[in-house]
Amino acid sequence: MKNDRPPLAKMIDHSLLHPTLTDEALLQGLGVAKKYEVACVFVKPYAVALTAKELTGSGVGVGTVAGFPHGGNRIETKVEEIRLACEDGATEIDVVLNLGKVMGGDWDYLRREAGLLVDETHKRGAILKVIFENDFIPEDETKIELCRISEDAGADFVKTSTGFGFVQGPDGKYSYQGATDHDLQLMRRTCSSRVQVKAAGGIRTLEDALRVRDLGVTRIGATATEAILTEARKRGIK
Repeated sequence: MKNDRPPLAKMIDHSLLHPTLTDEALLQGLGVAKKYEVACVFVKPYAVALTAKELTGSGVGVGTVAGFPHGGNRIETKVEEIRLACEDGATEIDVVLNLGKVMGGDWDYLRREAGLLVDETHKRGAILKVIFENDFIPEDETKIELCRISEDAGADFVKTSTGFGFVQGPDGKYSYQGATDHDLQLMRRTCSSRVQVKAAGGIRTLEDALRVRDLGVTRIGATATEAILTEARKRGIK
């Protein structure tokens, strides 16, 4: 079974989504993605066309986000985001479902939303990952239902987090856990083998990456890509 695991570099979606990221930092990040030959690089929608041009011939996928980071856009807006992104050269889309509808248990709305988003993405030859934002969802039953909705809609991946889902604690400070082992195991167990699992949020070290790979994760959203893969090369880990 271990031989079936993907190479570490081809598990990584290098994330360039911070709100203050400059174009100079974006280009530096694309250089990292090309150097380490990661699976995909994720950029903000405005930067998709530039990213597609910069990555031509590199073997690195071009990813972007829709309904990001809180999922409150109209469904039609998310569909349009996907259309424009794919026309600009995106090959993978990570989309946030409507989190208010998730917390309210409006499953009919979410089934319709997921179906339309998957249809638009697949029509354009791209891959769709559905983001749950698990830090906002305390109940396992809700995560299980989201897995079922995503799979029934035809999504390619389910994903734990945006990396920006900060929850206010009793002290008034904001923090997040991101991808927990519990949630990753739950999502992997609930979905069939057709749907892959992406871990995002808190994967900062080689040990983190290896641990979630052992849980059945096939993609990792990471900003610490260079540190993770430099350490992996140093230790001869693929």
